[in-house]
Amino acid sequence: MSRYRDDDWWYFSPAAPLPVRGGIRAKSQRGGFGSSWWGRRWVKTLESFEIGARLGRGRSYARGGQVANLVIGAGEVIATVQGTRRKPYTVSIRLRSFTAEEWQGIVRKLRRMPIEVAALLQGEMPEALDIIVRERGLSLFPQTGRDLVTDCSCPDWSNPCKHIAAVYYLLAEAFDGDPFLLLRLRGMDREQLLAQLQTAAVRRAVEEPRPEDGVPLPSTPAEFWEASPSFSYTTLPDDAAPQSIITLLGVPGFWRAERSFEESVTSMLAAAVTTAREFIAFWEIPEED
Repeated sequence: MSRYRDDDWWYFSPAAPLPVRGGIRAKSQRGGFGSSWWGRRWVKTLESFEIGARLGRGRSYARGGQVANLVIGAGEVIATVQGTRRKPYTVSIRLRSFTAEEWQGIVRKLRRMPIEVAALLQGEMPEALDIIVRERGLSLFPQTGRDLVTDCSCPDWSNPCKHIAAVYYLLAEAFDGDPFLLLRLRGMDREQLLAQLQTAAVRRAVEEPRPEDGVPLPSTPAEFWEASPSFSYTTLPDDAAPQSIITLLGVPGFWRAERSFEESVTSMLAAAVTTAREFIAFWEIPEED
């Protein structure tokens, strides 16, 4: 409904958007968006462009569940947003993908940073990755409003409109949950990245057996504890099992837990072996030419 004002301006009361069944409702229902540093950086960067008051309406749309679906691909985001009309609007947001050569330089440096790779595998975006990208004159995040090419099928002349703004905010929460989505938007899928990090040279280093040049394990617990600090235990009989080592050493006098010493240590060793194998798969390798 509209009414005529004394200052000769037409004033339109904004209509409420139609409800969406099963829409994507933002986790943030008050305050800022983004719980991770990279999610907050995404929002802070967009808001720094001063792209209009429709960002506020976009926050309301995101929190109200007006975005029906959201697909993040290489260099482009496609979303469907329900507005006041019966037919939902289609939103597209495009951000330049890095070239294969640009990603090659990033991956080459990342191969020598196993701790940062491990953080990625645990769902964290290491700030070192952001630094690596910026060192190459690039940025994971848009640097100006011109870096984003946006479009919406709604009749609003403003760009970004509230529908595009709603997708902006939901992207921050999507990146919170999976930082690989931000890398996908820049042209690198999770599977592609991990495949490039796990080079043939690294796989060989993991799969090849260690040279059997160590000192045999002492035959009694007394010999084990009395050994010199420089004593090296790197070989065991071919038929030795992990639990045989624990049996050989015996239960320490301080053990008071209900679970048996052998069962507890065996479980911890199995977990440590799994973690070590995953970690060493991304261990430092010499820089490529």
